[in-house]
Amino acid sequence: MTSRILTGAAEAAADEAVVAYHERTKHHFHRYAAALGYMDWATQPDPFRRYAGAELVRLPLPKSGRPLAYWQLYASASVPPLPLSLASVSLFFRYALSLTAWKQSGDITWPLRVNPSSGNLHPTEGYALLPAIEQLGVAPALYHYAPKEHALERRAALTAARWSELTESLPAGSFLVGLSSVHWREAWKYGERAYRYCQHDVGHALASLRIAAAALGWKLLLIDNISDSSLSNLLGLDRDEDFTAAERENADLLAVISPNIPGTDLITAPLRESAPLPQHGSDVLWQGRANPLSRNNRVEWPAIDTIAQATRRAASAPIQEDFVGFAAENALFDTPIRQGRLTAEQAILGRRSAVAMDGATAIARATLFAMLGRLLPTQERSAMPWDAISWRPRIHLGLFVHRVDGLVPGLYALVRDPHKVDSLKRVMHADFLWQRVPDCPPGLPLYLLREGDCRAQASAVSCGQNIAADGAFSVAMLADYMDSLATYGGGFYRNLFWEAGMLGQVLYLEAEEAGIRATGIGCYFDDPVHAAFGIDTREWQSFYHFTVGGPVEDNRLTTLPACDFE
Repeated sequence: MTSRILTGAAEAAADEAVVAYHERTKHHFHRYAAALGYMDWATQPDPFRRYAGAELVRLPLPKSGRPLAYWQLYASASVPPLPLSLASVSLFFRYALSLTAWKQSGDITWPLRVNPSSGNLHPTEGYALLPAIEQLGVAPALYHYAPKEHALERRAALTAARWSELTESLPAGSFLVGLSSVHWREAWKYGERAYRYCQHDVGHALASLRIAAAALGWKLLLIDNISDSSLSNLLGLDRDEDFTAAERENADLLAVISPNIPGTDLITAPLRESAPLPQHGSDVLWQGRANPLSRNNRVEWPAIDTIAQATRRAASAPIQEDFVGFAAENALFDTPIRQGRLTAEQAILGRRSAVAMDGATAIARATLFAMLGRLLPTQERSAMPWDAISWRPRIHLGLFVHRVDGLVPGLYALVRDPHKVDSLKRVMHADFLWQRVPDCPPGLPLYLLREGDCRAQASAVSCGQNIAADGAFSVAMLADYMDSLATYGGGFYRNLFWEAGMLGQVLYLEAEEAGIRATGIGCYFDDPVHAAFGIDTREWQSFYHFTVGGPVEDNRLTTLPACDFE
């Protein structure tokens, strides 16, 4: 394991700021985290960022995408990689970040996307650094993805020499993708807690990018050693002149995508920290200015600026952790999953968030086992999307099981790192059973903690939302929190939310494949969640909730196509 070393008061102060923010933004039975308390429609942010003056390259897309079964996303050897081309780049963004439909109620319409978002506010923006590609650009360039138009905005053209310098350590055929957050989009509705939701959304988008890459036979690997300042420079987010009247974006992450990544420890320093992209110059030609997202004065939330500053990262050594003791893939499933209901495209583009659960639908325990198996990395480091990140699981699941045929209702635990079973036993209720669930796959670390009807409890700790009780099961995502900060520093606070968002994205697609639906729950009472599992220490914290079950469809809404593809 590679750990960070505290070298001064600055790092300690940053860690303290992270802990202070997390405590400050907890919801409690007697009060919620600070927010405006009403919807200020006069400042509602535009959900679409555009760069005026940047050349827009529309991405052509056929009505039908790649014919691929959903289960093949998890069997990379069965998916031959597509060559990098305008068509494959188009399909990649279609599966990763595009609009999937429009919803209409009366005269009001709003879009849905592949990557879900808290409140459907979509703070996450996507960027790509691509080589020269026929019909896309004669030179390498930085692009911003415009989902409404399904198009790429060319933000900066690079010389071949500059591209070679940036990518000299990458395999042939690679390109880079980056994600950023417009914190204001979430803060407009959720106030100080919005930073948490922005990072959830980054995690969902990271998993969505990895899944899209898998559909094209490509690999994706998060680059975890680049500084935030270099990433901001690389994505053009440090250019003051391009954001004069517009809300700024915070750089979040960078990943390399390639058909030729042989192993997860290949990429160590794909970018030179000492060679930033120039603000002006003959080898980088910038274009476009960001559009303002709100027309009127915005409410400022200083706590978000403080946590954003506290979680900024410097360049570091890459994270390198071993996966000794993790289950092999064939131990997570009774038999290899080589059949299913949906194509990959149907699952990816058909993903929807349930607005309510029916309180009646039950699922087979084999379905639950298969879902949970998808949430685990393997000792081979081949399980998608967990092959995209290099750290061992820091998020574990406390499950409220309501309606699973063959399982008694009650509290359960899925321990995603086998080395953490004893740690969780020490911090949870002393009278928990910790019984391995019988007849589940031998590699699935699922434990019964306590039998009993826990529907009221699940709803109560999820801000009283019935959706947490009316599904087949709901989960609380419990983070190995203080140890993560001590090991990797305050910046890893974001990684914890990313991992939680990735778990949510897999649950979304697994629910679609099972013929049911899922929904992320960002509103929960933090400390009452901990109390439900007997956790009375700050060492472990709840980072996200999710619910899965039979959806109730709202027939008052009309669904319209995202756009017309040729």
